[in-house]
This record gives sequence, C-alpha cells and structure tokens, in this order.
Amino acid sequence: MPTSVIGLSIDAADAAALATFWSAVLHRPLNPGATAESAAIDAADPAEGPKLAFWQVPEPKSAKNRLHLDLWTDEFEAESKRLTGLGAKAVSDNVKPTVRWTTFADPEGNEFDLIASRPAE
Repeated sequence: MPTSVIGLSIDAADAAALATFWSAVLHRPLNPGATAESAAIDAADPAEGPKLAFWQVPEPKSAKNRLHLDLWTDEFEAESKRLTGLGAKAVSDNVKPTVRWTTFADPEGNEFDLIASRPAE
C-alpha cells in the first residue's frame, strides 16, 4: 500500500492565531473549534495542498525551518503586498534568470517562499 502525505503539522505559540493567518494567506477557511492549543485548515481539493494542523508548543522557534511552504503566484508584487498586510515579514529576495522568490516569515517567524516566473527579457 502506498504512503500519502495528508497534512503538515506546524508548531505554534498560539495555534488559532497562526492558523488564522494561514487561512487568510491561502484563502481557505479555518476549521471550527480552533483554540490556542490546536487548529486546522483543511483543503477542499488536493490541488490546494495538504491539510495544515497547528499545535501549541511551549518553546519558541529557535532556528531556520527544516521544512517550509512554497507558494506560487502570477501576481508577485500584489501578493507580496497582501502577505505583508496580513503580518508576514520579508526576509530575503532572490532573483534567477527564469524565477524569483521572496522568503517571508509568518507572525511566529516560520519561513515560507513566494515564487513567480520571471518574464524573458
């Protein structure tokens, strides 16, 4: 029997607050019953990605993520502005010949990337 990824678990100081941020980022509703201890965001369609589960932990984030989300957009500038408006902070910008991305940190410091194709010059 094959093994499938059904979700990602994300440690948080306040699970409901962090899940609310990601709910807005991904345009996916927060599951009912979210608390500071646990919260989740389901994916209605596999193309939306896996379920995200948030779990309260006592220790703060202390190092670079070993796993992070990559978000794709065709509207890089507008989406970057929207993410910062939601509480994300830009960490670094990267530009390659065919792609660009900005690494952001969510409100609890977890890094994620916003990626877009670069038009041919």
